[in-house]
Amino acid sequence: MSRPEGAPRVTRPGRLARHGSVVTATLMLSACAGTPPARQVLSAPPAAWQTGIQSQTVSAMGAAATATGPWRPARPEDATDKGPWWALFNDEALNALEQQASQASPTLQAALARLRQARDLADVAGGARLPRVDASLKDARTRTSANRPAATSSAQAVSSIQNDITLSGGVSYEVDLFGRLREDEQSALALAQQAQADLIGARLVLSADLAAYYFNIRATDAEIAVVQQGLEAQSRAAQLLTARYEGGASSRLDVAQQQALLDTTRTQLTLLQKQRQQLAHALATLTGTPASTFSLPVAPLPGWMPAVPVALPSDVLQRRPDVASAERAVAAANAQIGVASAAWFPSITLNASGGWEARDWARLIEAPSLLWAVGGSVVQSVFDGGRTRAREDHARAGHELALANYRQTVLRALQEVEDGLSASNALDTAQAQSQAATQSAQRVLDIAQARYAGGLATYLDVVTAQQNVLNNQRLSSQLRGQQLQASTYLIKALGGGWQTLDLAQAETGSR
Repeated sequence: MSRPEGAPRVTRPGRLARHGSVVTATLMLSACAGTPPARQVLSAPPAAWQTGIQSQTVSAMGAAATATGPWRPARPEDATDKGPWWALFNDEALNALEQQASQASPTLQAALARLRQARDLADVAGGARLPRVDASLKDARTRTSANRPAATSSAQAVSSIQNDITLSGGVSYEVDLFGRLREDEQSALALAQQAQADLIGARLVLSADLAAYYFNIRATDAEIAVVQQGLEAQSRAAQLLTARYEGGASSRLDVAQQQALLDTTRTQLTLLQKQRQQLAHALATLTGTPASTFSLPVAPLPGWMPAVPVALPSDVLQRRPDVASAERAVAAANAQIGVASAAWFPSITLNASGGWEARDWARLIEAPSLLWAVGGSVVQSVFDGGRTRAREDHARAGHELALANYRQTVLRALQEVEDGLSASNALDTAQAQSQAATQSAQRVLDIAQARYAGGLATYLDVVTAQQNVLNNQRLSSQLRGQQLQASTYLIKALGGGWQTLDLAQAETGSR
């Protein structure tokens, strides 16, 4: 298995570090301080997507492929600039809301703070590989005890008072011969990259959810408009039937049936208006605005829906921030194996210090007051009750966990793309069928009204036809909103858009 790009290398445990003298182990191990390749990080996007719900075969990431491959080294491209992908819908109100959310969303602010924390920790880990320089200044006045242990029976000790002024500096440096500090820094850098991918992912999720809520509101607006038009027609019909009933041309049953339909439609309108208010409140939260102060004027559904280039290569998955985040988690866990394995080797530290010490400030900076020290230390654990082995096993188990999560993330990403493609195809078909059904229902209503006017049918036929027209018109509006939402979530599943070159190869126009 090959090592993925950007993944750290892992230090393997040494046996000599646990037996024999520390000096002998140090000399022998320093000759083989290089580390073998790290365990590989894998991803397996398929060669092509399924493009229709008619296909009953599993995708290239089915059960067999999951167990045996094909797996390839991961090359995350989540940082690729995708631009404002929501602009593809050509809706100025949506563009303004997305801009507002990107600036005021608490979710993004929290993700940005986590990124700053991760970068700071990476700086801390990187600083540990550099020499540490300290400076100190001490000014103390002390009194010794007359009854101190140095006193003897023949010569009674006396107390004394003295000053001790010290100005010194020191340098310490841990020789990272066996890679512990290097692997710790690699782990911290991978975690910082993971936090950056999480921030990009938070932006993608926020923008997609906001667009989906927006399209849901617009679909609800369209549905409310349909119901209001139906109410107007039903009210006129109720007035006409009432006049006919008063003139003896219609029965009381006809009036009651029309009134029942009118009351039902009013109830539906009230529920739709409630639904719109709740959607607007959710949209306000996404934009960082109090729900009580947020308002969104009524507007029609966008008339343009971008064509998603379903023939894009599967490498678009590597633009997904969650895939990149999971891959960076594997890299961090991989480096932690090296950190734990380095505990089998001795820790080597070099130290140097120097300065001046005197009884008073006037004699501090003089040659006789000079002091210095140079040395080093080698520390090797001889017996720790199995803690080093347990830490290494814990790190390896953490790597296995991160790797399993990574593979699961890739599989979930593939599922979301397949779901998005099948949903888009199904909704396209359903929308065409719904429009045909609406036209048919309108023809039925025209016929029913003509038959009722000619005395060939009861008014119940007209009421039923009216309800069918209303239901089909509402369904058509709902499907249009679902199409826009499905398109939004498919773009999200593809990592938030695609490059201009890929888009040029796709079909143009709207569905």
